[in-house]
Amino acid sequence: MKNIKLSSQWILILLLAGFKLLLHFATNTNYELHRDAYLYLAMADHLDFGFVSVPPFIAVAGKVIQTTLGDSVFTIRLLPAMTGAVSVVVIGLLVRELGGGLWAIAIASVAFVLSPAYLRSNLLFQPVTFNQFFWLLSGLLVVKLLKTQNPKFWIPLGVIWGLAFLNKYSIVFFALACLLALLLTSNRRLIFTRPFVIGAFLGLLLIFPNLIWQFNHNWPVVMHMRELQQTQLVNVQIIDFLLMQVLMNLHAVIVWLVGLVFLLFAKAGKTYRALGLTFLGVFFLLLVLRGKPYYTLGLYPILFASGGVAIEHYFSYRLRFVRPFCIAMMVVVMLPILPYSLPVLAPDKMAAYAQQSKRYGLEGALRWEDGRIHPLPQDYADMTGWKQLADFVIQTYQNLPENEKNHCAIYAENYGQAGAIRYYGKKYGLPNPVCFNGSFLLWAPDSAKLSTLIYVNEELGTDIQSLFANVKLAGRVSDPYFRENGLQVYLFRQPRPEFENFYSIKVRALKTQFNR
Repeated sequence: MKNIKLSSQWILILLLAGFKLLLHFATNTNYELHRDAYLYLAMADHLDFGFVSVPPFIAVAGKVIQTTLGDSVFTIRLLPAMTGAVSVVVIGLLVRELGGGLWAIAIASVAFVLSPAYLRSNLLFQPVTFNQFFWLLSGLLVVKLLKTQNPKFWIPLGVIWGLAFLNKYSIVFFALACLLALLLTSNRRLIFTRPFVIGAFLGLLLIFPNLIWQFNHNWPVVMHMRELQQTQLVNVQIIDFLLMQVLMNLHAVIVWLVGLVFLLFAKAGKTYRALGLTFLGVFFLLLVLRGKPYYTLGLYPILFASGGVAIEHYFSYRLRFVRPFCIAMMVVVMLPILPYSLPVLAPDKMAAYAQQSKRYGLEGALRWEDGRIHPLPQDYADMTGWKQLADFVIQTYQNLPENEKNHCAIYAENYGQAGAIRYYGKKYGLPNPVCFNGSFLLWAPDSAKLSTLIYVNEELGTDIQSLFANVKLAGRVSDPYFRENGLQVYLFRQPRPEFENFYSIKVRALKTQFNR
C-alpha cells in the first residue's frame, strides 16, 4: 500500500511538472527575447570568471545552449522553462521531507505552477530563474539537515551556495540569514562541525576565481550596486515592497502565510523553525536595504511546501473540502492575472487589458524601475522592438559598398541595443557592436580606425556629430510598446582627423574604473 501511495505522489509531481513545461512551450515565442538576454548571450562569446553586473554562470549556460541547441528564441528560453519544471519536482521532494502527502504536494505544486512570479521568471533567460532554483534547493538541504541532525548535508549545501554565488550574489542574503537563524536556535551545534568546514571550503573554492576577477577589475559588483542604488533602488518604497509580496503570489497568499506560521509557531514545525527565521531574516535585510520586491522570490516555494503540509494535516479529519477548495481558489484567482504572467496577449491587447485591470488593484504590476506606472509591465516592454531596431541597422549596413563594410563600426548606447544588434546581425556578417555600457565596455577596442559608423542612440550628441562630415538619419524605431520607442539609427561618414583621438581618450577614461 505504501508503494502505491508513493507512486501516486510521483505521478502527480511529474504531471504538474509537465504541465508547467507545456505552459512555457506554448508561449515562449510570443514575444522577443528580453533586453538582458541579449547581454547574457553576448557574454557567452566572451567567457570569463566574471562580468560587470553578474557572475559567470549565466554566460556559461548561454554558451552551452547556443553550442548544443542553437540560439532561437525557443531554445534560449528552454533552459529557464526546464528549471521551472524541475523546481516542481524539488517542491514535491521538499513536501515529502516535511511529512506531506498527496494533497500537500498538490497544493504546494499548484501554488508554484500557477504563480505569476514564477511563470514570468521561468520565461526569462536571466540569472533570476536559476537563483530561485538554487534557493529552493538550499531549502530542501536545510530541511534535511534539520530533520536528520546530520551535519553531512553541509557539504552539498556549501557546493550549492557556491554555484548560486556564481549565478547571482544575492545568495549571500539567504546564507547569512540561515546561519544567523541556526545560531539563534538549538541547532547552532550543527555549525561547529567538520562537514560545515568542508562545505564552506568547497563553496569558497568555487567562488574564488570570481573573487579574484572582481579584485583584479576593481570590484565592478560594488560599482554596479552603487549605480543600482542611485538609479533603481532609490525608487523602491517600503509600502510598494510589502504590497508586491502579496501581488507576486496573490493566488497563494493563504498557502504561504500558513506555511510561514507553520514554520514559526506550530508544534509540528518546530524542527524546521530555523527555516522560518531564515525567511524573516532575508525579508528584513531586503526591506532595510531597499531591495527590489522580487529579490525575495527564492523563498516562497519553500513556504508553499510548508503551507501545503500544514493545510493537509490540519484538514485531514475535519473540513476536508478545504483542501480541494484551496486549489480551486488558486485557479480562480490566477486566471485574471495570467496575462501579466505569461505573454499570451499581443502588446496592444495586453495594454488594453492592463488599462482595464488597473481598477482592480493591479496597478503595481505596471510600475517600472523608475517608479512610474506604464501601459505594459516592464518585462514585456523589454521584449519588443529589438528586431525592428536590428533590421534598421542590418539594412543600413547591407546598403554600404563592400569597401565601406570593411571599415565600418556599429555603436550602440546601451547593452540591450548592442546585444540585440549582435544577436540578429551576426548571420548577416555585421561587426560586433561597440558599446560603453556594462560588460560591453570591457570588450570595446582601445582604438578605432574607420570610414563609416552606424550610430544608435535616442538623439545626436553634439560632440559625436561634429566629428563626422556626413551625418544621415537611417531609421527610427516606431513601436509605442517598446521601452525605447523613438530610438534612432544614424549613418556617419567621413570621420574628421580628431575622431580617432577622441575615441581612444574616451575609451581609456571609461576603462580606468576597472583598473586597480
